Amino acid sequence: MTTATPTSSSRELPHPAREEIRLESVLHALSDPMRLQVVRELAADGDELSCSHFDLPVTKSTTTHHFRVLRESGVIRQVYRGTAKMNGLRRDDLDDLFPGLLASVLTAAARQAVRLGGG
Repeated sequence: MTTATPTSSSRELPHPAREEIRLESVLHALSDPMRLQVVRELAADGDELSCSHFDLPVTKSTTTHHFRVLRESGVIRQVYRGTAKMNGLRRDDLDDLFPGLLASVLTAAARQAVRLGGG
């Protein structure tokens, strides 16, 4: 079941509540290289970033799909700020539910990027 925080905005996007986040969904979301890149950038920035910030080598519709998978799995939170859709990592929720998982995945991804020459 996916719930949204109640607001008066018709542009509110559904997110799973903390207790609804499942490990399998998080691991699936993090298993795709494009989605992992988004998570790495959000973690490095530490703040919200707009969808237009990300320069993924895929079509706009595919990018939208990746953000939806990340949001529906509970990895990110998306909110509209004016006309921009902002993305933030749900680090506190993930760390509380799965201690060390996000840090381990991010460390492993950084090491792999160096090993493969992708920095």
